Amino acid sequence: MKLVIAEKPSVAQSLATVIGATARKDGYLEGNGWRVSWCVGHLAGLADADAYNPDYAKWRYDDLPILPEPWQMVVSKDKKKQFDILKQLMNAPDVTEVVNACDAGREGELIFRSVYELAGCQKPMKRLWISSMEDSAIREGFANLRPGADYDGLRDAALCRAKADWLVGINATRLFSVLYHRTLNIGRVMSPTLALIVQREAEIDTFKPVPFYTVALELPGLTVSGERMADKAAAEQLKTACQGAAVTVKKVERKEKSEKAPALYDLTTLQRDANRLLGFTAQQTLDYLQNLYEKKLCTYPRTDSRYLTSDMAASLPELVQLTAGAMPFSNGMEIACNAAQIVNDKKVTDHHAVIPTRNLQGADLSGLPVGEKAVLELVALRLLCAVAQPYTFAETAVVVECAGAEFTAKGRTVKNYGWRALDAAYRAGLKNVEQDKEPEDKALPELSEGQTLPLSGATVKEGKTTPPKHFTEDTLLSAMETAGKDDMPEDAERKGLGTPATRAGILEKLVSTGFLERKKSKKTVQLMPSHDAVSLITVLPEQLQSPLLTAEWEYRLGEIERGELAPEDFMAGISAMLKELVGTYQAIKGTEYLFLSLIHI
Repeated sequence: MKLVIAEKPSVAQSLATVIGATARKDGYLEGNGWRVSWCVGHLAGLADADAYNPDYAKWRYDDLPILPEPWQMVVSKDKKKQFDILKQLMNAPDVTEVVNACDAGREGELIFRSVYELAGCQKPMKRLWISSMEDSAIREGFANLRPGADYDGLRDAALCRAKADWLVGINATRLFSVLYHRTLNIGRVMSPTLALIVQREAEIDTFKPVPFYTVALELPGLTVSGERMADKAAAEQLKTACQGAAVTVKKVERKEKSEKAPALYDLTTLQRDANRLLGFTAQQTLDYLQNLYEKKLCTYPRTDSRYLTSDMAASLPELVQLTAGAMPFSNGMEIACNAAQIVNDKKVTDHHAVIPTRNLQGADLSGLPVGEKAVLELVALRLLCAVAQPYTFAETAVVVECAGAEFTAKGRTVKNYGWRALDAAYRAGLKNVEQDKEPEDKALPELSEGQTLPLSGATVKEGKTTPPKHFTEDTLLSAMETAGKDDMPEDAERKGLGTPATRAGILEKLVSTGFLERKKSKKTVQLMPSHDAVSLITVLPEQLQSPLLTAEWEYRLGEIERGELAPEDFMAGISAMLKELVGTYQAIKGTEYLFLSLIHI
């Protein structure tokens, strides 16, 4: 008998159906030589501080830093029943092999291994690794089960991440809360993310707009503009000089240009677009996508790749056609399929990009919840765009001279709308969304170098420099993804703050702890730091708010995953940083007023 353990009951049910384990038992399914059971998310986690010493229940400076050795895992009280079922199943005499069928990523690996080890299981372990819940993918996955030991690096990385978060969260939160007599929640990724937002708001608050001036000339069939000028009087002078002068065409340049189709979605780029176009939070998008994955309509959500593997190329034309057939915005449109644009084995690590599955065919999409349907349409759109023809156009750039100054204008003639035609058709069906701000299809008149043009008018236009924009979830996710990247190795697989799988949770935690507020402004929702957030970042030392440090840790976790770095070396670095922090940090005098609104402890 072989035992399969999934991450949640709904997934277990899908797996059991395919492998023929259809008889219902208490907490598992059985049949055809298989038993299939499930975790309920994280059944076990790292023990609280007071498990190591009852004195740690109180927060005291003298106890810091708390550095557990050895670490303890405990089962959540509310999940003990299911853990006991799994323990019994794992150690049953007739079970010869255990298959880890939890989600194919870091967290899925940790969820299973924690249970396996706490249950004292010694049975041989295999890994089901799939990127889709389609029946065919499940069958193929079970036909090619991999040795569990192949994923030890993944487990090590997940456990190191959990321990690092625990160490920074427990020690830094207690240190700053005790020193400032207030509860100050601090997180390994949370605090640098918050620092990005606080810094942006400071830049907006201190921004002083600078006026500038441009001179525009009205010519037959086109308007040309001069360079920005800081001095209004000089601009007025140039305008006056132009009014009585000849305008000569100095340069005419025509170029054929092409804009290739965008790459497929990874989780972060999907979350960004869903925020910008649909107003969804990062967490909502992840939840909707997870549901679509479990309903077998989309592939695995928590991916950081935007490409597919070469073994998928042959089936792509069929998938593209049935995706187009299922989507209202592609009705009547000619659909291309340039598969080579989205196939790159080197750019796929654990999972390929997010795409719809063949189950779209025949599925009742109208019966889907509104959010899931909207995310599915976005994923489908991106697949169709990614394999479409490029957007091609002819661009003409003109430089004219008048009164010793140069003025320019650009025009374009679209040759082939390519992927942009699909994008425009999709956007046309959305409410409250601005259409893509691409340069208008406006051709310039035929001009030749040396030609003299009559001037019909000259004006001075005034503008002002604009401050940086408040963060939205779209732009913050982008900033998190690229934070610290300039200081990271070129080949760093994971850069930035957090991973695609964790960023949504970080944002939600910042909101739930009162550090971030979502404020609606016109059509967008801005992320604004609270007074508490600004206060916290004011007193936090550089190492706890630096995106670079956390980005470096993410990079190190990638090295652990690949077996290039020993977990104990990574953890030693975290412990050393915390020892130094506790030993050297002193409360900043005169900052009591900063924390008036925070909870006293």
